[in-house]
Amino acid sequence: MKERRFHDCSLSEKVLYTGFLALMGLAYLMAMTYLYTSHEGHDGKPGVSIQDIVDNYYGNRSGTRLEAAIRGPMAGYVQTLDDRALIVAWLQSGAPEQAYGETVRPILARTCLACHTPASGLQIPDLSTYQGITQVAKVDTGQSLHTLMKLSHIHLFGIGLVALAIGFIFRLAAMRVWLKASLMALPFAAIFADILAWFLTKWDPFYAYTVIVAGALLGLAWTVQILVSLWQLWFLKAPGDIPSC
Repeated sequence: MKERRFHDCSLSEKVLYTGFLALMGLAYLMAMTYLYTSHEGHDGKPGVSIQDIVDNYYGNRSGTRLEAAIRGPMAGYVQTLDDRALIVAWLQSGAPEQAYGETVRPILARTCLACHTPASGLQIPDLSTYQGITQVAKVDTGQSLHTLMKLSHIHLFGIGLVALAIGFIFRLAAMRVWLKASLMALPFAAIFADILAWFLTKWDPFYAYTVIVAGALLGLAWTVQILVSLWQLWFLKAPGDIPSC
């Protein structure tokens, strides 16, 4: 039986596959933008560096989560250097309760408490009480294991299904069998390696490099699959244009 290729697809199939692949490509770009903005600045410098990845999973164990936040991604909210210096001095003095009420809470009320209260409904630290702020006034050990487990099961289910759907379309591509099989397997291997590296990086910051490499391989594999699929959907006319084995 002759194996189907993109040139065998009906117009309806071509429109369906094109719409899905275009949306997945856009979704991936949005995901990369989100990852960039959420990781950027943890080390106090512009752009995403290996240290930003380390700080996110392993933590900045020379300081506290609150200090890392106000020096990095939350610096735009605590804008004045004097306010930041007062909060950092409080943290480095052991975060006493009396100084929280006298010095720190008034600063937070102006800059952070619009969001960092239980009333906001957001799943973020509560900075409105001393009991709440002590949770982030401790040494920063990065993402908790509970958070990593929650994120990993969401990513494994969600990204796994996306990889399946993109691969299901890409299977119609006309190219050498070994190359197509490798490109279809690569996203699943990259997803597994990426999420495993989250937990390994929490144990040893060296594995932050694995997070970057695995993410890059996932992006490369999906880019090739989507672009090849879109090209062959609309421009591959004859069965012999590209070798199939």
